[in-house]
Amino acid sequence: MMRAVMTAPSHRIFDRRLVALRRARAAANFPAHAFLVERVADEIADRLGTVNRDFPLALDLGSHRGMLRDVALPPGKIGMLVETDLAPAMLQGRESLRVAADEEALPFRAASFSLVVSALALHWTNDLPGALVQLRRTLAPDGLMIAALFGGETLFELRTALSEAEIECEGGLSPRISPMADVRDMGSLLQRAGFALPVMDVDRVKVTYADMIGLMRELRAMGETNALIERRRAPLRRTTLIRAAEIYQDRFGLPNGRIPATFEILFATGWAPHDSQQKPLKPGSATARLEEALKNMDKP
Repeated sequence: MMRAVMTAPSHRIFDRRLVALRRARAAANFPAHAFLVERVADEIADRLGTVNRDFPLALDLGSHRGMLRDVALPPGKIGMLVETDLAPAMLQGRESLRVAADEEALPFRAASFSLVVSALALHWTNDLPGALVQLRRTLAPDGLMIAALFGGETLFELRTALSEAEIECEGGLSPRISPMADVRDMGSLLQRAGFALPVMDVDRVKVTYADMIGLMRELRAMGETNALIERRRAPLRRTTLIRAAEIYQDRFGLPNGRIPATFEILFATGWAPHDSQQKPLKPGSATARLEEALKNMDKP
């Protein structure tokens, strides 16, 4: 297995070493908590199934124990698949080509892959625009990227409960809300990164838990807990945690006593530019006047 050197971008929001550590800690039991990655993998596979072409060499960026390959890849669609992850432990035991690589510093030459897929890894990058530019460069002309990442509405119930409890019990608020993109942001970022024919859409998943503590335990098992550079180092006080659970139940609790947790998943699709692709008309190139077209619509 190859290993790429981790580098730090100039503006750091997340502690990438902590992200890697938590993913490594989650690796052994991750399949038991992989329902979101499996859902995304199935969706990516469905989308690939509608594309009338094969992909000789593909990259699975942030492979999470290889869920995409094991669960969802359409048979015969992909020739060779390279799996990467920030945490080498996630790649242990895999029989595919494996590279322990940082999503912020891809170790691949330009135009290497005909397909890049990523299931719930890019939301931990400090420089998402830069990561998308790198992905665009790794694609061969007319290559396809399908990436899924958490959006800004993810876990809004938990964030609301923790924030209100901390203000009420401790008189202040510590950083615990990760900045996440929304659909419009991602559409603009795809265009800025040089992708052709960009498409964005959203999948909102609601999951229920017995209580807030059960949700927090699952997030830990997923490797998805707070990794902000400016995060609070000391654990939450017991009284604050209890109050947060009360607020969660009071504000969002269901009639059956369980609590909901929302995961907003953004799907970003784009192509590396190629001369064969359909291109938008240039401004002023229309051959008919809009006024005439509207008049014709009124005629019987």
